[in-house]
Amino acid sequence: MTSLRAALAENGFVIQRQILSSAELEALRRAARRTTERARSGHWPDVRTVGKQFPPWKQPLPGEPPKDGIWGVQGLLNPRLGADADVFAASYFHDTVLDVAKALLTYEADAEAGECTDDDLVLELYNMLVRPESGFELEWHRDDIPRTATADEEARKLGILDIASGEKSKGDGTPDSGTRTAKRYWNTQWNLALYADDSLIVIPGSHVRVRTSAERTASPHEPSLPGQLVVRLDPGDVVFYDNNILHRGVYASDKERMSLHGSVGRAGGGRFRATNVLQHGIGEWVDECDFSALSSAPGGERIRQRAEAMRARLVQLGRESQNVGYSLTG
Repeated sequence: MTSLRAALAENGFVIQRQILSSAELEALRRAARRTTERARSGHWPDVRTVGKQFPPWKQPLPGEPPKDGIWGVQGLLNPRLGADADVFAASYFHDTVLDVAKALLTYEADAEAGECTDDDLVLELYNMLVRPESGFELEWHRDDIPRTATADEEARKLGILDIASGEKSKGDGTPDSGTRTAKRYWNTQWNLALYADDSLIVIPGSHVRVRTSAERTASPHEPSLPGQLVVRLDPGDVVFYDNNILHRGVYASDKERMSLHGSVGRAGGGRFRATNVLQHGIGEWVDECDFSALSSAPGGERIRQRAEAMRARLVQLGRESQNVGYSLTG
């Protein structure tokens, strides 16, 4: 697992190939198709609407398809989805997914104290990115840092560079000798492709530096920036990435897309993580979740208990943080 952390530290993302069995993939595709159709027809209110990149998104009237179409479906763990929420939950709490998450959330500078275990995991978000009815592109962005941030603000929010000294910094912001040091992560997020997906474009290494002058002055939808990379996933592949890597999305209307977009946290992230998670409305229904269906699979009782504990940590985070607002706008 050390190699995973090394890849994340170097590039800002790491790909794991074929993490699902054929049966798991097909079950997820069926649930995803039903859920997407429900959202497109106006029978699921929590959607990402074309033309708007960040929350909040306007909810359509019941039974009325969103006017400009959708590019995402929110709340895959919401029990109001019925049996399909159970299918999605099985993939969110999947050992393969959470084992990678724990590895990436381990902070080696703390030695044993930095190891992330099941007892540290916090339930966060599970959404789905889908094919829009018309082409739609996201701007170049970092999820938690606005485009208007100065170089100094950007560096301090990234937690990797002391502008005054020009030195690399450790995860806590203190200067290092100049050798790249792994950041301390309070969450990791991923895209799990159910169909071939080449929508995500990243700039490797941009998670540990401020934007260059070319990146800072580029058009928000600049089609080609130096060093950019298209992340290509086959069905069943998953990419984990630093949500503050410089990235964008290009969503074609003529290519099927259903990619499960998840995040999981590590206890201790505080109000910063609360804002990033609770801005999506999960606090309105997470108390209603029933993860009992997880116990039906082999080893499932352990997975169910872990899921319930993760949910409890999120509820506690919400109680401690209360009104959190939004990370970005637009």
